Amino acid sequence: MSEWGPLDALIGEWEGTGGLDSAYSHSRGAVFSTPYREKVEMKPFGPVDNGSQSLYGLDYRSAMWRDDEENPFHTEVGYWLWDADAQVVLRCFVVPRGVTVLAGGRFEAGASGFTLTAEAASERYGISQNLYLAKLARTTHYETTFTFNADGSASYTEHTMLEMAELPKPLDHADSNRLVRVD
Repeated sequence: MSEWGPLDALIGEWEGTGGLDSAYSHSRGAVFSTPYREKVEMKPFGPVDNGSQSLYGLDYRSAMWRDDEENPFHTEVGYWLWDADAQVVLRCFVVPRGVTVLAGGRFEAGASGFTLTAEAASERYGISQNLYLAKLARTTHYETTFTFNADGSASYTEHTMLEMAELPKPLDHADSNRLVRVD
């Protein structure tokens, strides 16, 4: 295993055409599942030293489009990080809606993937959001499971729990896709 640990398998450019986004639509006033396509670029860097801690990471950018839309409906920028001593994968990212997430989870040697989580108000793996979202569409929990597939592709599922003013109970905003390396 290289310095990037399990993240080594993610280095490069990826595309996914079979994504499914299950989210609340303000224009329709209901939850809909919408297909999407996605592009992700992951560039390696490191080490980054914090005292005795040494991290290797991937600088990433992702964008998702519905149908043939010209502009993406969702973008992210952030980092995937590997802490080899702790055997922990971290993902820290910003969504331009005013949300930041630092999620983390252990990676077991030989595993075909990992699960990362974050909670609102957590000091370790947490979620921060702007005042508008905290009042009307508060993110309380984030979880993603990444799987490395035998054919070289990678798959993920994400669940973001939202407390929305329009809904009587929390919404599980779910996304999933299978990514194929294109470079």
